[in-house]
Amino acid sequence: MENSKIRYISTRGDREKVTASAAIIEGLAPDRGLYVPDSIPALPCGPEGFAGMPYRAVAKKIIGSFLSDFTDDELIECAGQAYDAKFDTPLVAPVVKTGRAFFLELWHGQTAAFKDMALSILPWLLKTAVKKEGEDKKIAVLTATSGDTGKAALAGFADVSGTEVFVFYPKEGVSVVQERQMLTQTGRNVHIYGIRGNFDEAQTGVKDVFNDLSLAGELAARGVRLSSANSINIGRLVPQIAYYVYAYANLLAAGEIKSGEKVNICVPTGNFGNILSAWYAKQMGLPVARLICASNENNVLTDFMNTGVYDKRREFIITSSPSMDILVSSNLERLLWHLAGGESGLINSLMSSFENEGFYDPGEEIKSALCDFYGGCAKMPESHAALAKLWREEKYLIDTHTAVAYAVYLDYIAKTGDETKTLIASTASPYKFAGSVAGAIGTEVGADEFRTIENLNRDTGVPVPESLSGLDRKPVLHENVIEKTEIRAAVERGL
Repeated sequence: MENSKIRYISTRGDREKVTASAAIIEGLAPDRGLYVPDSIPALPCGPEGFAGMPYRAVAKKIIGSFLSDFTDDELIECAGQAYDAKFDTPLVAPVVKTGRAFFLELWHGQTAAFKDMALSILPWLLKTAVKKEGEDKKIAVLTATSGDTGKAALAGFADVSGTEVFVFYPKEGVSVVQERQMLTQTGRNVHIYGIRGNFDEAQTGVKDVFNDLSLAGELAARGVRLSSANSINIGRLVPQIAYYVYAYANLLAAGEIKSGEKVNICVPTGNFGNILSAWYAKQMGLPVARLICASNENNVLTDFMNTGVYDKRREFIITSSPSMDILVSSNLERLLWHLAGGESGLINSLMSSFENEGFYDPGEEIKSALCDFYGGCAKMPESHAALAKLWREEKYLIDTHTAVAYAVYLDYIAKTGDETKTLIASTASPYKFAGSVAGAIGTEVGADEFRTIENLNRDTGVPVPESLSGLDRKPVLHENVIEKTEIRAAVERGL
């Protein structure tokens, strides 16, 4: 199928196909499903063709392959506005070689986390989509966050005309730095709420708002419609594909791999969006061998990869990698739809089972199709040891989420003997989780997280991202804490 014919359909199949613009505006499909492309485009050129291209050019080509109703000029404008001086390196997403792996640094944007890679461009894609669809309503962007998505969404949409952005985060489930980044966010259109609950409960609450037909009617009468900045929005997910293609092309250009040589990709993940993007890149034709799915103690994805059964009926554990403290991995629904050949009836059945019983078993056919993936988990002692080992031996400092991926990767090598060159997604600056990083490498933990940042910088010499420097001196502008049942009311008050 030609790219010009790509449309989007809900994983639950109760509505006709829509354009990419419509899917981006809606975020979540009306039937509670997630939008997926009705076909996956091939790479617009071989990986060699991307070698030497600046990031924004690669992003334009990859995103344009999926968003077929966007013109070249529109895509150039969106990519140009997104991937500019907001990033502290002209490479945007540099690849760093270590003795055992290549680290794809995705945290050089304005919030020092990988979510910047997609949320720097989503506001521009959304504005363009609104114009293309002739939408005249204000867009209320709702986001549940386990830490990083919230700040990136706030930074991306702050003072963007025609939008209001609402972020809901678990009050006791994010790092001090993550919370302070959100609570100091300026902007006339930003609304931040801590909830008394965990991320899964925040995410469920936001989805319930999307599925509330009476609220949708009330908001429509007031000239407002809802959208999302979470990776349930296809406009958040598609831009993430670009950095895997960019990284592979950079490895080619540097002579680290040969043309056509397959690499493994190892991703620390909770909501499954980042590794699903790597899977899409593989389906497009990027030479990828195994996709190594790395989990922390909340290892629901590891168990799924190993048993074929997804079961959230377990203890929710708060860890030093809070952005992965998730038991409901929303984007897995998209993978299931693809592996099931677009059989929406099966997806409806599985999601109904999940909502009612807390687990689902997709059957042997889908289990066998998971062969692209390897699932592994690393608990805090293992991930902290891997972080310390990497620093001690190579003076390369990583954050706690990337450390989960590195620990899982080392275990994968030990168990399989697979020496395929591997790209590890490095998802955050180590300074976002300074207390845990400092503890792992033996740096003194200060009186608070910000004193620990100073100590870590003193002992390692690793630069502190500008967005985190002086964060503790910025005024707190938002102090709202609500019950998990009050999300709808908070949205209504904010509009």
